[in-house]
Amino acid sequence: MLLNGTKVVSFCHFLQGPAAAQYLADMGADVIKVEPVCGAHERHWSGADVYVEGVSGFYLSANRNKRSIAIDLKSQSGKDVACKLIAEADVVMENFRPGVFARLGFDDETLKAINPNLIFASASGFGSTGPMALQPGQDILMQARSGLIAATGTPEHGPTPVGAAIVDQHGGALMAMGILGALIRRMRDGVGTRVEASLINSGIDLQGEALVNYFAGGKTKNVLERERNLATWFHAAPYGIYPASDGHVIISLCDAATMADAVDSDELKANIEMDRYKERDTYARMLNTATAKFSVIELASRFDERGIWWAPINYYDDLLADPQLQHAQVFREVEVRGRKIHLVNHPNRYDGQVPDVRILALEIGEHTREILGELEYSADQIDGLVDQKVVAASRAQA
Repeated sequence: MLLNGTKVVSFCHFLQGPAAAQYLADMGADVIKVEPVCGAHERHWSGADVYVEGVSGFYLSANRNKRSIAIDLKSQSGKDVACKLIAEADVVMENFRPGVFARLGFDDETLKAINPNLIFASASGFGSTGPMALQPGQDILMQARSGLIAATGTPEHGPTPVGAAIVDQHGGALMAMGILGALIRRMRDGVGTRVEASLINSGIDLQGEALVNYFAGGKTKNVLERERNLATWFHAAPYGIYPASDGHVIISLCDAATMADAVDSDELKANIEMDRYKERDTYARMLNTATAKFSVIELASRFDERGIWWAPINYYDDLLADPQLQHAQVFREVEVRGRKIHLVNHPNRYDGQVPDVRILALEIGEHTREILGELEYSADQIDGLVDQKVVAASRAQA
Protein backbone atom coordinates (compact mmCIF):
# COMPACT_ATOMS: atom_id res chain seq x y z
CA MET A 1 0.00 0.00 0.00
CA LEU A 2 0.92 3.66 -0.37
CA LEU A 3 2.12 4.28 3.19
CA ASN A 4 3.76 0.94 3.96
CA GLY A 5 6.76 1.55 6.20
CA THR A 6 5.29 4.73 7.72
CA LYS A 7 4.79 4.60 11.49
CA VAL A 8 2.11 6.78 13.06
CA VAL A 9 1.51 7.09 16.81
CA SER A 10 -1.96 8.43 17.48
CA PHE A 11 -2.94 9.93 20.83
CA CYS A 12 -6.40 10.72 19.44
CA HIS A 13 -9.95 10.25 20.67
CA PHE A 14 -13.54 11.17 19.69
CA LEU A 15 -13.87 11.50 15.88
CA GLN A 16 -11.73 14.11 14.12
CA GLY A 17 -8.36 12.66 15.14
CA PRO A 18 -9.33 8.97 14.89
CA ALA A 19 -10.87 9.58 11.45
CA ALA A 20 -7.61 11.18 10.25
CA ALA A 21 -5.57 8.28 11.61
CA GLN A 22 -7.94 5.76 10.00
CA TYR A 23 -7.41 7.31 6.55
CA LEU A 24 -3.65 6.88 7.02
CA ALA A 25 -4.04 3.35 8.39
CA ASP A 26 -6.20 2.33 5.43
CA MET A 27 -3.42 3.51 3.12
CA GLY A 28 -0.99 1.14 4.78
CA ALA A 29 0.58 3.15 7.61
CA ASP A 30 1.33 1.27 10.82
CA VAL A 31 -0.95 3.31 13.11
CA ILE A 32 -0.53 2.64 16.82
CA LYS A 33 -3.52 3.92 18.77
CA VAL A 34 -2.45 4.97 22.27
CA GLU A 35 -5.38 4.65 24.68
CA PRO A 36 -5.79 5.21 28.42
CA VAL A 37 -5.69 1.97 30.38
CA CYS A 38 -9.47 2.24 30.72
CA GLY A 39 -9.86 2.55 26.95
CA ALA A 40 -10.41 5.47 24.58
CA HIS A 41 -13.51 7.62 25.05
CA GLU A 42 -15.12 6.33 21.88
CA ARG A 43 -15.13 2.80 23.30
CA HIS A 44 -17.51 3.94 26.05
CA TRP A 45 -20.05 6.01 24.12
CA SER A 46 -22.02 5.47 20.94
CA GLY A 47 -24.70 7.39 19.09
CA ALA A 48 -28.17 5.85 19.40
CA ASP A 49 -26.63 3.64 22.12
CA VAL A 50 -25.41 1.19 19.45
CA TYR A 51 -23.04 -1.51 20.68
CA VAL A 52 -22.08 -4.63 18.70
CA GLU A 53 -21.54 -7.42 21.20
CA GLY A 54 -20.22 -4.80 23.61
CA VAL A 55 -18.16 -2.86 21.04
CA SER A 56 -19.23 0.75 20.46
CA GLY A 57 -20.51 1.65 17.01
CA PHE A 58 -18.72 4.98 17.42
CA TYR A 59 -15.42 3.15 17.97
CA LEU A 60 -16.01 0.88 14.97
CA SER A 61 -16.63 3.87 12.69
CA ALA A 62 -13.11 5.33 12.94
CA ASN A 63 -10.60 2.80 14.30
CA ARG A 64 -10.01 0.08 11.74
CA ASN A 65 -6.50 -0.94 10.69
CA LYS A 66 -4.92 0.39 13.91
CA ARG A 67 -3.04 -1.48 16.57
CA SER A 68 -3.97 -0.67 20.16
CA ILE A 69 -1.70 -0.06 23.11
CA ALA A 70 -3.06 1.19 26.45
CA ILE A 71 -0.74 3.41 28.52
CA ASP A 72 -1.11 5.46 31.69
CA LEU A 73 0.46 8.69 30.42
CA LYS A 74 0.36 10.24 33.88
CA SER A 75 2.88 7.75 35.24
CA GLN A 76 6.60 8.19 34.59
CA SER A 77 6.94 4.64 33.34
CA GLY A 78 4.04 5.25 30.97
CA LYS A 79 5.70 8.42 29.68
CA ASP A 80 8.87 6.40 29.09
CA VAL A 81 6.93 3.94 26.94
CA ALA A 82 5.35 6.79 25.00
CA CYS A 83 8.76 8.41 24.44
CA LYS A 84 10.10 5.19 22.95
CA LEU A 85 7.12 5.03 20.61
CA ILE A 86 7.64 8.65 19.58
CA ALA A 87 11.36 8.10 18.98
CA GLU A 88 10.56 5.50 16.31
CA ALA A 89 7.59 7.31 14.75
CA ASP A 90 7.33 9.22 11.50
CA VAL A 91 4.17 10.96 12.70
CA VAL A 92 2.66 11.75 16.10
CA MET A 93 -0.98 12.83 16.22
CA GLU A 94 -3.04 14.24 19.09
CA ASN A 95 -6.36 16.01 19.52
CA PHE A 96 -6.51 16.93 23.18
CA ARG A 97 -7.56 20.47 24.04
CA PRO A 98 -4.68 22.89 23.43
CA GLY A 99 -2.02 22.58 26.15
CA VAL A 100 -3.08 19.18 27.51
CA PHE A 101 -0.53 17.13 25.55
CA ALA A 102 2.21 19.54 26.61
CA ARG A 103 1.16 19.27 30.27
CA LEU A 104 1.46 15.51 29.95
CA GLY A 105 5.12 16.11 29.12
CA PHE A 106 5.00 16.19 25.32
CA ASP A 107 5.46 19.82 24.28
CA ASP A 108 6.94 20.74 20.90
CA GLU A 109 10.50 21.09 22.15
CA THR A 110 10.43 17.78 24.01
CA LEU A 111 9.10 16.00 20.94
CA LYS A 112 11.78 17.59 18.76
CA ALA A 113 14.46 16.47 21.21
CA ILE A 114 13.13 12.90 21.13
CA ASN A 115 12.75 12.81 17.34
CA PRO A 116 14.23 15.80 15.44
CA ASN A 117 12.53 15.01 12.10
CA LEU A 118 9.14 14.16 13.58
CA ILE A 119 5.90 15.25 11.95
CA PHE A 120 3.71 16.41 14.84
CA ALA A 121 0.04 16.91 14.00
CA SER A 122 -2.58 18.38 16.31
CA ALA A 123 -6.31 18.78 15.86
CA SER A 124 -8.56 20.92 18.02
CA GLY A 125 -11.79 22.85 17.95
CA PHE A 126 -10.46 26.38 17.34
CA GLY A 127 -6.71 25.94 16.89
CA SER A 128 -3.95 26.26 19.47
CA THR A 129 -4.14 30.05 19.94
CA GLY A 130 -6.71 32.82 19.96
CA PRO A 131 -9.60 33.91 22.17
CA MET A 132 -11.58 30.68 21.64
CA ALA A 133 -8.68 28.23 21.77
CA LEU A 134 -9.67 26.64 25.09
CA GLN A 135 -13.40 26.45 24.38
CA PRO A 136 -15.03 23.05 23.72
CA GLY A 137 -14.77 21.83 20.13
CA GLN A 138 -17.54 19.59 18.82
CA ASP A 139 -19.12 19.05 15.41
CA ILE A 140 -22.50 20.66 16.03
CA LEU A 141 -20.92 23.62 17.84
CA MET A 142 -18.76 24.24 14.78
CA GLN A 143 -21.71 23.83 12.43
CA ALA A 144 -23.24 26.71 14.37
CA ARG A 145 -20.16 28.95 14.61
CA SER A 146 -19.14 28.46 10.97
CA GLY A 147 -22.53 29.63 9.67
CA LEU A 148 -23.39 26.20 8.26
CA ILE A 149 -26.51 25.70 10.37
CA ALA A 150 -27.80 29.17 9.50
CA ALA A 151 -27.18 28.69 5.76
CA THR A 152 -28.74 25.22 5.71
CA GLY A 153 -31.89 26.72 7.26
CA THR A 154 -33.57 30.04 6.59
CA PRO A 155 -34.24 33.13 8.73
CA GLU A 156 -38.00 32.45 8.61
CA HIS A 157 -38.00 28.74 9.36
CA GLY A 158 -34.95 28.76 11.61
CA PRO A 159 -31.45 27.25 11.56
CA THR A 160 -31.14 23.64 10.40
CA PRO A 161 -28.20 21.38 11.36
CA VAL A 162 -26.77 18.85 8.95
CA GLY A 163 -27.80 15.32 9.93
CA ALA A 164 -24.28 13.90 10.31
CA ALA A 165 -20.97 14.87 11.92
CA ILE A 166 -19.63 16.25 8.64
CA VAL A 167 -17.36 18.88 10.22
CA ASP A 168 -15.60 16.20 12.29
CA GLN A 169 -15.25 13.86 9.31
CA HIS A 170 -14.03 16.58 6.95
CA GLY A 171 -11.68 17.79 9.68
CA GLY A 172 -10.19 14.30 9.82
CA ALA A 173 -9.66 14.30 6.06
CA LEU A 174 -7.98 17.73 6.20
CA MET A 175 -5.71 16.58 9.02
CA ALA A 176 -4.70 13.49 7.03
CA MET A 177 -4.07 15.68 3.98
CA GLY A 178 -1.76 17.93 6.00
CA ILE A 179 0.16 14.93 7.32
CA LEU A 180 0.61 13.53 3.82
CA GLY A 181 1.98 16.87 2.64
CA ALA A 182 4.39 16.91 5.57
CA LEU A 183 5.55 13.37 4.74
CA ILE A 184 6.37 14.47 1.18
CA ARG A 185 8.25 17.50 2.52
CA ARG A 186 10.30 15.28 4.81
CA MET A 187 11.16 12.98 1.91
CA ARG A 188 12.24 16.01 -0.14
CA ASP A 189 13.91 18.21 2.47
CA GLY A 190 14.60 15.89 5.39
CA VAL A 191 12.76 18.05 7.92
CA GLY A 192 9.74 17.57 10.16
CA THR A 193 6.63 19.75 10.17
CA ARG A 194 4.16 20.99 12.76
CA VAL A 195 0.68 20.35 11.32
CA GLU A 196 -2.40 21.93 12.89
CA ALA A 197 -6.02 21.24 11.96
CA SER A 198 -9.17 22.60 13.55
CA LEU A 199 -12.89 21.97 13.43
CA ILE A 200 -13.75 25.62 12.91
CA ASN A 201 -11.54 25.74 9.79
CA SER A 202 -13.12 22.49 8.63
CA GLY A 203 -16.59 24.00 8.93
CA ILE A 204 -15.49 27.08 6.97
CA ASP A 205 -13.68 25.00 4.32
CA LEU A 206 -16.86 23.01 3.64
CA GLN A 207 -18.52 26.27 2.56
CA GLY A 208 -15.83 27.76 0.31
CA GLU A 209 -18.09 28.37 -2.69
CA ALA A 210 -20.93 29.79 -0.61
CA LEU A 211 -18.73 32.10 1.48
CA VAL A 212 -16.78 33.51 -1.46
CA ASN A 213 -20.04 34.29 -3.27
CA TYR A 214 -21.55 35.79 -0.12
CA PHE A 215 -18.71 38.19 0.66
CA ALA A 216 -17.80 39.00 -2.94
CA GLY A 217 -21.46 39.71 -3.68
CA GLY A 218 -21.88 42.00 -0.69
CA LYS A 219 -24.78 39.90 0.59
CA THR A 220 -26.55 40.06 3.96
CA LYS A 221 -28.32 37.29 5.86
CA ASN A 222 -31.60 38.22 4.14
CA VAL A 223 -30.31 36.40 1.07
CA LEU A 224 -30.66 33.13 3.02
CA GLU A 225 -34.45 33.47 2.91
CA ARG A 226 -35.93 31.12 0.30
CA GLU A 227 -38.60 28.51 -0.27
CA ARG A 228 -37.92 25.56 2.00
CA ASN A 229 -37.49 23.15 -0.92
CA LEU A 230 -34.58 25.18 -2.36
CA ALA A 231 -31.29 23.60 -1.29
CA THR A 232 -29.03 26.65 -1.16
CA TRP A 233 -29.27 30.44 -1.19
CA PHE A 234 -26.78 30.92 -4.03
CA HIS A 235 -28.14 28.61 -6.75
CA ALA A 236 -30.92 29.49 -9.13
CA ALA A 237 -34.13 27.45 -8.95
CA PRO A 238 -34.95 24.64 -9.26
CA TYR A 239 -31.86 23.46 -7.34
CA GLY A 240 -33.57 21.57 -4.50
CA ILE A 241 -36.15 19.02 -3.42
CA TYR A 242 -39.61 18.62 -4.97
CA PRO A 243 -42.61 16.43 -4.18
CA ALA A 244 -43.94 13.53 -6.20
CA SER A 245 -47.27 11.87 -5.57
CA ASP A 246 -45.47 9.07 -3.69
CA GLY A 247 -42.25 10.64 -2.45
CA HIS A 248 -39.70 13.31 -3.33
CA VAL A 249 -36.93 13.93 -5.85
CA ILE A 250 -33.92 16.22 -6.04
CA ILE A 251 -33.68 18.40 -9.16
CA SER A 252 -30.48 20.18 -10.15
CA LEU A 253 -29.96 23.13 -12.49
CA CYS A 254 -31.61 22.66 -15.88
CA ASP A 255 -32.96 24.40 -18.98
CA ALA A 256 -36.28 26.11 -18.23
CA ALA A 257 -37.99 25.02 -21.48
CA THR A 258 -36.85 21.43 -21.03
CA MET A 259 -38.21 21.32 -17.48
CA ALA A 260 -41.54 22.89 -18.49
CA ASP A 261 -41.93 20.22 -21.16
CA ALA A 262 -40.89 17.42 -18.79
CA VAL A 263 -43.59 18.22 -16.22
CA ASP A 264 -46.11 19.39 -18.86
CA SER A 265 -46.75 22.68 -17.07
CA ASP A 266 -48.44 25.54 -18.94
CA GLU A 267 -47.46 27.85 -16.08
CA LEU A 268 -43.78 27.03 -16.43
CA LYS A 269 -44.00 27.24 -20.23
CA ALA A 270 -45.35 30.77 -19.88
CA ASN A 271 -42.43 31.77 -17.65
CA ILE A 272 -39.45 30.34 -19.51
CA GLU A 273 -37.69 33.74 -19.56
CA MET A 274 -38.05 34.23 -15.79
CA ASP A 275 -34.86 35.09 -13.88
CA ARG A 276 -34.67 31.92 -11.86
CA TYR A 277 -32.30 33.35 -9.26
CA LYS A 278 -34.05 36.63 -8.56
CA GLU A 279 -37.45 34.95 -8.69
CA ARG A 280 -36.34 31.57 -7.40
CA ASP A 281 -39.16 31.32 -4.85
CA THR A 282 -41.87 31.91 -7.44
CA TYR A 283 -40.32 29.39 -9.83
CA ALA A 284 -39.90 26.81 -7.06
CA ARG A 285 -43.56 27.12 -6.07
CA MET A 286 -44.69 26.61 -9.68
CA LEU A 287 -42.45 23.57 -10.13
CA ASN A 288 -43.55 22.23 -6.75
CA THR A 289 -47.15 22.17 -8.01
CA ALA A 290 -46.17 20.58 -11.31
CA THR A 291 -44.05 17.68 -10.00
CA ALA A 292 -46.62 16.70 -7.37
CA LYS A 293 -48.89 15.32 -10.13
CA PHE A 294 -46.43 12.55 -11.01
CA SER A 295 -45.01 9.54 -9.22
CA VAL A 296 -41.27 9.21 -8.67
CA ILE A 297 -41.08 6.57 -11.43
CA GLU A 298 -42.93 8.85 -13.85
CA LEU A 299 -40.67 11.77 -13.06
CA ALA A 300 -37.62 9.55 -13.46
CA SER A 301 -38.75 8.53 -16.95
CA ARG A 302 -39.57 12.08 -18.01
CA PHE A 303 -36.33 13.53 -16.64
CA ASP A 304 -34.09 10.78 -18.04
CA GLU A 305 -35.63 11.11 -21.52
CA ARG A 306 -34.73 14.82 -21.54
CA GLY A 307 -31.34 14.63 -19.84
CA ILE A 308 -32.45 16.50 -16.73
CA TRP A 309 -30.18 15.99 -13.72
CA TRP A 310 -32.19 14.56 -10.85
CA ALA A 311 -31.89 11.98 -8.07
CA PRO A 312 -34.21 9.97 -5.85
CA ILE A 313 -34.17 10.61 -2.09
CA ASN A 314 -32.50 7.54 -0.61
CA TYR A 315 -32.90 6.64 3.02
CA TYR A 316 -30.19 4.66 4.81
CA ASP A 317 -32.40 1.59 4.36
CA ASP A 318 -31.84 1.86 0.59
CA LEU A 319 -28.05 2.14 0.56
CA LEU A 320 -26.89 -1.47 0.97
CA ALA A 321 -28.96 -2.55 -2.04
CA ASP A 322 -27.88 0.37 -4.27
CA PRO A 323 -26.18 -1.24 -7.31
CA GLN A 324 -23.62 1.55 -7.77
CA LEU A 325 -22.63 1.48 -4.09
CA GLN A 326 -22.32 -2.30 -4.29
CA HIS A 327 -20.14 -2.01 -7.38
CA ALA A 328 -17.95 0.64 -5.73
CA GLN A 329 -17.59 -1.47 -2.55
CA VAL A 330 -18.65 1.46 -0.42
CA PHE A 331 -19.56 -0.85 2.46
CA ARG A 332 -17.70 -3.83 3.85
CA GLU A 333 -19.14 -6.66 5.93
CA VAL A 334 -17.01 -7.61 8.93
CA GLU A 335 -17.49 -9.91 11.88
CA VAL A 336 -17.43 -8.44 15.39
CA ARG A 337 -17.42 -11.09 18.10
CA GLY A 338 -19.51 -13.43 15.98
CA ARG A 339 -21.93 -10.82 14.65
CA LYS A 340 -21.74 -9.49 11.08
CA ILE A 341 -22.06 -5.75 10.53
CA HIS A 342 -21.30 -3.26 7.76
CA LEU A 343 -18.51 -0.71 7.97
CA VAL A 344 -18.09 2.25 5.63
CA ASN A 345 -15.01 1.53 3.52
CA HIS A 346 -12.10 3.85 2.80
CA PRO A 347 -13.41 6.37 0.23
CA ASN A 348 -10.69 6.02 -2.43
CA ARG A 349 -9.42 3.25 -4.68
CA TYR A 350 -5.73 2.67 -5.35
CA ASP A 351 -4.80 0.80 -8.54
CA GLY A 352 -8.45 -0.19 -8.76
CA GLN A 353 -8.61 -1.66 -5.27
CA VAL A 354 -10.32 -0.56 -2.05
CA PRO A 355 -7.93 -0.95 0.92
CA ASP A 356 -8.58 -4.06 2.96
CA VAL A 357 -9.43 -4.25 6.66
CA ARG A 358 -6.27 -5.78 8.07
CA ILE A 359 -6.79 -5.08 11.77
CA LEU A 360 -9.79 -4.42 13.99
CA ALA A 361 -8.58 -3.95 17.56
CA LEU A 362 -11.73 -4.84 19.48
CA GLU A 363 -9.97 -5.08 22.86
CA ILE A 364 -8.29 -2.33 24.91
CA GLY A 365 -4.53 -2.81 24.56
CA GLU A 366 -5.01 -5.67 22.12
CA HIS A 367 -1.48 -5.19 20.75
CA THR A 368 0.25 -3.89 23.88
CA ARG A 369 2.53 -6.90 24.30
CA GLU A 370 3.35 -7.03 20.60
CA ILE A 371 4.24 -3.33 20.44
CA LEU A 372 6.28 -3.36 23.65
CA GLY A 373 8.16 -6.36 22.30
CA GLU A 374 9.03 -4.33 19.21
CA LEU A 375 10.40 -1.64 21.56
CA GLU A 376 12.69 -4.35 23.04
CA TYR A 377 10.91 -4.75 26.36
CA SER A 378 11.39 -8.28 27.70
CA ALA A 379 8.44 -10.49 28.61
CA ASP A 380 9.20 -9.98 32.31
CA GLN A 381 9.35 -6.20 31.88
CA ILE A 382 6.03 -6.25 30.06
CA ASP A 383 4.44 -8.34 32.80
CA GLY A 384 5.76 -5.86 35.36
CA LEU A 385 4.26 -2.89 33.50
CA VAL A 386 0.93 -4.69 33.27
CA ASP A 387 1.00 -5.59 36.99
CA GLN A 388 1.77 -1.95 37.90
CA LYS A 389 -1.10 -0.81 35.64
CA VAL A 390 1.31 1.35 33.64
CA VAL A 391 -0.07 -0.39 30.58
CA ALA A 392 -3.08 -2.57 29.91
CA ALA A 393 -3.06 -5.67 27.72
CA SER A 394 -6.18 -7.42 26.59
CA ARG A 395 -7.04 -10.73 28.23
CA ALA A 396 -7.25 -12.40 24.83
CA GLN A 397 -3.64 -11.48 24.12
CA ALA A 398 -2.46 -12.52 27.57
